[in-house]
Amino acid sequence: MISDFSANRIKVMGTSIFSTMSRLAFENKAINLGQGYPDFDGPQWLIDEAYKCMKEGKNQYAPTQGILSLRKAISEMQKKYYALEWNPDNEITITAGATESLYSTFQALINEGDEVIMFEPFYDSYQADVVLAGGILKYVTLKKPDFNFDINELEQAISDKTKFIVINTPHNPTGKVYSIDELKFISHLAIKHNLLVVSDEVYEFLTFDNAKHIPIASLPGMKDRTITISSAGKTFSMTGWKIGWAIASEQLTDAIRKVHQWTTFAVNTPGQHAIAYAFTKLNEYLPGFRNEYLERRNLLLNELRTTSFNAHIPEGSYFMMVDIPELVKLNDEKIAIELVKNYKIATIPPSVFYGKSDEGKKMLRLCFAKSNETLIAGAENLRKFKI
Repeated sequence: MISDFSANRIKVMGTSIFSTMSRLAFENKAINLGQGYPDFDGPQWLIDEAYKCMKEGKNQYAPTQGILSLRKAISEMQKKYYALEWNPDNEITITAGATESLYSTFQALINEGDEVIMFEPFYDSYQADVVLAGGILKYVTLKKPDFNFDINELEQAISDKTKFIVINTPHNPTGKVYSIDELKFISHLAIKHNLLVVSDEVYEFLTFDNAKHIPIASLPGMKDRTITISSAGKTFSMTGWKIGWAIASEQLTDAIRKVHQWTTFAVNTPGQHAIAYAFTKLNEYLPGFRNEYLERRNLLLNELRTTSFNAHIPEGSYFMMVDIPELVKLNDEKIAIELVKNYKIATIPPSVFYGKSDEGKKMLRLCFAKSNETLIAGAENLRKFKI
């Protein structure tokens, strides 16, 4: 018999729910409103620019920290939109998507036994990364219906072993956009207890209904203790290019780069050049981008009103949480499987994004980064579900 050689730290890690539900969607020929990626391409001009870069010979390894033009573009964007000054030479690192930024950050900065506070529901990568780095997870719940947190619960979660608070705004999966008062309170605790904050801002340009994205690094005392993570995939609908970045002080960036160089070393060279160009068009691009997603959100909301699933209106991101009808006795995982097999509609059961609360067992997550035809067809299949 062959021994089990796998490391103990990964034995608690199962298969990603996204892989599971996408497989079931494929097997059952179901409409997929589960996994969070667009079913359409980003702008044609961006595809053309990437092809142009490839034809120009920009196809070999990029510098491990990322090409300078992209780092400068990110620095200029941060100054223009958020009044934040970052040195592109030693405070911005280009990574293989935000996912690698998160991994490299936690590997670089967590010691065995460090505690990490995250708000649930959380993006599941956070949990896996902390476990892999030897950290200990503590959870604070974003409670329905507004997905706000209890300030006392957050403060009580802090101990002398706490090193990080992790936030995600705009938030996946709830669509919450953290308010200035919430960010101020988190900042107050971070400064008081000398904590770091990881701020995942991949949906920074996707907000609705006058909600405003505020980077926590822009608050007093937070710039040097925040690692800001974002990516081009969500803003430009090119998730497969996997171009992300980590922004932090020189000291923190130095640690992150030490892990990054041995994780991916360098990132998609023609894609980096194309995204650097895309930032020069950001002003003219964003209004149409936001409006298209607002229309998709509103289309799905209107369609859901004729189903038995009650939607929580998202202020940002391209996800929507819906309540499972009260009379249904199945939990989220069981109803998600029933929906994909018997009603040909794939969703995500969000209880896997919770560490202590059962709130997720009575909801499902939908993605509206889909064509209008896909959204209408998906809602039609949900409509067929009868209590």
